[in-house]
Amino acid sequence: MKLAAVDIGSNAIRLQITNVTRFEGNTNFKKLEYLRFPLRLGMDVFQTQKISDKNRRKFVKLMKAFKLLIDLYEVDDYMVCATSAMRESVNGREICEEVREDIGMKINIIDGNHEAELINMALGGIIDEKSYLHIDVGGGSTELNIYINREKIATKSFKIGSVRALDDSIPLSVWKSMNKFITDHVTKQDNITCIGTGGNISKILELSNPKKNVRLIGIEKIKEVQAYLESFSYEDRINKLNLNPDRADVIIPASKIYLAAMSAAASKKMVVPDVGLKDGMMQVLYKKNKNKRL
Repeated sequence: MKLAAVDIGSNAIRLQITNVTRFEGNTNFKKLEYLRFPLRLGMDVFQTQKISDKNRRKFVKLMKAFKLLIDLYEVDDYMVCATSAMRESVNGREICEEVREDIGMKINIIDGNHEAELINMALGGIIDEKSYLHIDVGGGSTELNIYINREKIATKSFKIGSVRALDDSIPLSVWKSMNKFITDHVTKQDNITCIGTGGNISKILELSNPKKNVRLIGIEKIKEVQAYLESFSYEDRINKLNLNPDRADVIIPASKIYLAAMSAAASKKMVVPDVGLKDGMMQVLYKKNKNKRL
């Protein structure tokens, strides 16, 4: 069985196509295709409240290309979700309707809580009896989830994101609100471990030169990588550190968001699983289709 997920974010849009097989009682997910296109819808929306005509045209073309790949791979089922940029845009629903009428692709514009639920589905066996703060930093929003003894005790989405933070336009009250949410639900005695998801924290982990297969990073190491990144100009982050242009500018504001949440929780370490919204969407699709013959 082949499944596809399209994640329409504020900084980029991703397509993943996965082949699902069952053998001797085990279910295996194998990635067949992964594409990330750097279409920054958030820059339009967070400044003008709408997606520009230029990016609208590019977006529709991209959806046509993704739909063509989905058809060529003969995908059995797929899901398309759009997050903060599309849901805050005054013309977002109009654009989604254009795509539906033009190519028959339904785009689900989801709220922050639904986004958090989907990402949590991808965390799998990471959550155990310990206490966790899950931090997912996107381009337009940050989703926080707090787990104590396997139970999710609180969840909230904040309009704090890496693209939104580029021009330092996030009100101080929003930062304080995020900090209060965390301190209201955890104490130092909880000994919180953070779970970080999102492309920026994965890149920060990579830049920290971890040991092979180690996906854990301490708060001091994150600060060290942040200072290292800040020592380079934007151009040098691209040319010397080999970062994509749409990563080179947002990675520093993203690191500040992760550090702010970790500090509020008095957490010293973060697990960085290689999962995201698209993986949660895959879980939803699998549950929907698992009784079909693979």
